[in-house]
Amino acid sequence: MPEMSAAEARRNLAEVLNTVAYGKKRVVLSRRGKGIAALVPVEDLELLEKLEAKVKGEEIRHALSDVRKKGAQAWERMKKKLGITGHLDMKTRGVKQPVK
Repeated sequence: MPEMSAAEARRNLAEVLNTVAYGKKRVVLSRRGKGIAALVPVEDLELLEKLEAKVKGEEIRHALSDVRKKGAQAWERMKKKLGITGHLDMKTRGVKQPVK
């Protein structure tokens, strides 16, 4: 996979984009010799997103299978296990601490 500095990519952006978009090549951008980002064709990104969705789906199916086999855990027990105190604030999706 070709690698170039971010500064070089900035100087030659049109050429780099054409290489990625039309040449279907991936380009790693680096800073101080270390890869920091990658430019990839849209088709590669779409494939990556489909793979991520499939993995997430498999994780969800696995978790549901565990719940069916082992049963669900009580929310209060899970909060204690995770060290969460208070109650969930549905407006902010955060945890509100109890008033003392």
